[in-house]
Amino acid sequence: MVKIAVLQMTSGIDPEANIAAIIVAIRQAAENDAEVLFTPEMSVLLDRDRRRGAQWINEDYEQSIIDELALMSAKWQIDLALGSMAVPFCTGKSANRSHYFRQDNQNPVTYDKIHMFDVDLANGESWRESNAYQPGQEVVTIDGTPLGRLGLTICYDLRFPDLFSALGKLRCDAIAVPAAFTRPTGAAHWHVMLRARAIEAQAFVIAAAQVGRHEDGRETYGHSLVVDPWGEVLLDMGGEGPGLGFCDINLGRIAEVRAQVPSLANARKIPN
Repeated sequence: MVKIAVLQMTSGIDPEANIAAIIVAIRQAAENDAEVLFTPEMSVLLDRDRRRGAQWINEDYEQSIIDELALMSAKWQIDLALGSMAVPFCTGKSANRSHYFRQDNQNPVTYDKIHMFDVDLANGESWRESNAYQPGQEVVTIDGTPLGRLGLTICYDLRFPDLFSALGKLRCDAIAVPAAFTRPTGAAHWHVMLRARAIEAQAFVIAAAQVGRHEDGRETYGHSLVVDPWGEVLLDMGGEGPGLGFCDINLGRIAEVRAQVPSLANARKIPN
């Protein structure tokens, strides 16, 4: 059994306050014997005002955050899956980047969000991530985590089954889906899509989420989830507010599910 911790956040426009909350969660997770802590998308800064937020997106500040969180991971002897933060990219845009810190204080493994949230919702909300963010190009997995092989995704990636099919073919044991889902899309699709992706990839899905009303005016759905390879929801943190949740992961469940329904082994190339 592997115990994990999931941090549900209401991140705001002050990165120092957000980082302080993450550090408190690292300590609390370690004190409760968790081996990995998962945080949401844009844990460090969540701000729709891109001009205001830009002051924090530079290489020096990025490195200071990485150094501090790597130190905390090592100090408390716990791996940290930082859902994502905005970092500078060579094109002049930013990247929405996940960081996985091992407790041995080495450089984190990173993943850049591939799919950009460019949508106009029926409630009047409009989002154009591609105006500010450069899409990632690589599927990323990490071997040797407490959960085995971990696949990395971010939020809107959830809607693209080809990515999860690739992670399933790579035999990921778990997939992280940190998110800041809007309330309308979350209420409609969050639970069903996360359960479907876990079933398709026959892997645990761990989705740390933003929740509530944020300082920049947005509202997020919450309901951080852990789903097992059969599609059973093991943890649902609800949509009321931030908090730290815990879940025990039975990695033996993966082999049981793959033996019962060997869809990964039976998959065939679909002709054009």
